[in-house]
Amino acid sequence: MMKFLLLFVYIGLGSGMSIVNPGPKFPPTKGHVWPKPQEETKENKYFLFNPSHFKVKVLGQNCTILVNAINRYSFIIKNKSGLHHRRNHERRRRRIGRDENYLGGIDELQVDLTEPCEEYPHFEMDESYKLNVSSTSTLRSASVWGIIRGLETFSQLFYLSNDRNELRVNATKITDFPQYSHRGLLLDTSRHYISMSNILKMLDAMSYNKLNVFHWHIVDDQSFPYQSERFPELSEQGAYDSSMVYTKEDIQRVVEYARDRGIRVIPEFDVPGHTRSWGNAFPNVLTECYRQDKVVGLGPMNPTKNATYKLLRDLFQEVQTWFPDKYFHIGGDEVELDCWRSNPELREYMNSHNLSVTQLHGLFMENAIPLLANDSEVVVWQEVFDEKVPLSKETIIHVWKGSWISEMVTILTAGHRLIFSSTWYLDALGSNWPDYYWADPRQMVFDVTFNSTLANGIVGGEACMWGEMVDDRNVMGRVWPRASAVAERLWSANTLGRRMRSIFDTIPLEVYQRIEEHTCRMIRRGIDAQPPSGPGFCIP
Repeated sequence: MMKFLLLFVYIGLGSGMSIVNPGPKFPPTKGHVWPKPQEETKENKYFLFNPSHFKVKVLGQNCTILVNAINRYSFIIKNKSGLHHRRNHERRRRRIGRDENYLGGIDELQVDLTEPCEEYPHFEMDESYKLNVSSTSTLRSASVWGIIRGLETFSQLFYLSNDRNELRVNATKITDFPQYSHRGLLLDTSRHYISMSNILKMLDAMSYNKLNVFHWHIVDDQSFPYQSERFPELSEQGAYDSSMVYTKEDIQRVVEYARDRGIRVIPEFDVPGHTRSWGNAFPNVLTECYRQDKVVGLGPMNPTKNATYKLLRDLFQEVQTWFPDKYFHIGGDEVELDCWRSNPELREYMNSHNLSVTQLHGLFMENAIPLLANDSEVVVWQEVFDEKVPLSKETIIHVWKGSWISEMVTILTAGHRLIFSSTWYLDALGSNWPDYYWADPRQMVFDVTFNSTLANGIVGGEACMWGEMVDDRNVMGRVWPRASAVAERLWSANTLGRRMRSIFDTIPLEVYQRIEEHTCRMIRRGIDAQPPSGPGFCIP
């Protein structure tokens, strides 16, 4: 009787019956693009790819970045598409000849860059392109960054035949451009050190998802892995280990590697909080925290000492020499204001200058921001705005906390631009990609204000991979493909409609199927992405 009861429960007879069929939970698409293009017309008719017959021809402007991109994607198409040659070409051609959808071979891709290459990717760069796939395909853009995005799309259109012996691509026309200009990934390399090899892989994966900003949260309370030439003692005493540092050469390699992929690198040196590791070498710039008239540790930077600002000025000057992007994230979040309140010297300073503790925070930011280079554009976490620190209208506010819709409306109404991360924290390790897919920040603002001009002040967003629970062994799988959901939301038009504002709305089936294909695509390219949605498989 017990065995029968267990069997009854297992197969789910009666109400709530659950039938499981063999095979993948979501069969992957074939040759479908992630993130979804703005306009795409795909025919059933297809071309066959033969690596010995295919070539790429540059028609317009040329430069090293373009040559590197063409070489990179030629290699990917030829070697990372899952093709295994197990049958001779003559037999293949005879069989294909009887297929009414077969249009012959794809012989050439003509790349037409109509304007000179830019030296570095930049905010609001042109990433638009037009792609026409035929026997002689064409890819056209006014920007090398648009060509790079188009090459990524072109590489994703190839797919294996059912017998896995042929690489095909359908006749396709695409016109594409991003919805948001700032599409980022934050990587924390302080809580756990992330190796250079994994950082470069992360940049590869970002390019496969058309993300264009690597927000490098390089130091924090726990460690200081940035190896300064001006202040070598910061990493000598603040890094976890002498082997766990990023040298000038490492940073140059990251910046150049990212540039080749159309990715900006924005460093974050978060001040005045999250700076405990600085104090190993320079304890005098931090605040002594008191409890019952006894010092219990060091807290945020001391905003009243000239030594604090001299260190910041000299360090920022070096950092900005190594990181060419004019944007700099100066942080400003989660400052332990209670530590400042507890310090007798700071209490006396606040009393004598008639300052509240939040105004003391404002004083620090007012003094620290001008220490950046004259042409710098500043990014701050939302607390700096919330605490009414005087900021120029050019300052970008990074929204990350709760009540994000009202927060965004307040920031935009005040005349600031913003980037959004509140629902895209990847350190929520129990969350899956659908939890990140639904949020469109402009749509959320428009739904409560009906003001599209106001909503357009949202210039983009970032998925954030904080490092408390990730290291070299699991970081790739934690980020991908969950960050792919953010990438599609930031690139593609909101095909889900205006009512798609919560995880309780339905994501179309084709999205589940496309992310299955895209995950396998990343895995073939060396990205250890985790399974997106349940049982399935990838062709190596």
